[in-house]
Amino acid sequence: MPSPHGFDHVARGEDVVITHHGRPATTLRGRRAAEFLADVQTEDPQELMARLTGNYRRGNERQARRHPRNSGR
Repeated sequence: MPSPHGFDHVARGEDVVITHHGRPATTLRGRRAAEFLADVQTEDPQELMARLTGNYRRGNERQARRHPRNSGR
C-alpha cells in the first residue's frame, strides 16, 4: 500500500485545519486538536492525517467482505 501524501495542516488558534491537496478535509477542535499536535511530533504526519480524515481506504473493502474469514460478520 502506498504511503499517504498530499496532506497539510494549519493551526488556527485552538483549531487545526487539515487539508488534502489544498482542499479542506477536516477541522479538529479542542482536545482532539491538542492531541493531534502532540502526536504529529512523534508519528508520521501524513499517515496520521489520513487516518483522521478517513482517507486511508483504497477500495479493497468489498473484496475483504467476501473473504472466508469475514463471512460471520
